[in-house]
Amino acid sequence: MPMMDLTYPAGTLTPEARTELVDELTTVLLRAERAPDTETFRNITWVYVHELPAGTLFAAGRPVEEPTFRLFVTVPQGALSDRRKGELVENATRTIREHAGISDSEALRVWVLINEVPEGNWGAAGSIIHFEQLRQLAAREREQSPQAAVGAS
Repeated sequence: MPMMDLTYPAGTLTPEARTELVDELTTVLLRAERAPDTETFRNITWVYVHELPAGTLFAAGRPVEEPTFRLFVTVPQGALSDRRKGELVENATRTIREHAGISDSEALRVWVLINEVPEGNWGAAGSIIHFEQLRQLAAREREQSPQAAVGAS
């Protein structure tokens, strides 16, 4: 049940590029979590896109002119080891850079922040969702879809 909040200046991406980017970020996050890439898990991976009006992003007290991205990733505690967090940051940064035309030398214009929700503090559909429930759902999805297990290794 991960969520992402992607923020950047309006006009940075075309609607088509935005759709492709969000789809690829979903894949990147599911791979980092080792969750099956199935319709069920894609449907519970939400991405909120925030396009900022021109002149509303500042650095050093001045408006930022170049495309700059902030990706907040919210996951249940325990979903990502330190190694998987590194994988997520690396791959999400690369994916955003590629879609926005940001060079390696300007990679600091992409920030990825990971927020882990402590066990017992994630609610959906009127109930607390426990990480073990998600693990069991992932196992069932892998049993039903052999292709889903490929990304889980």
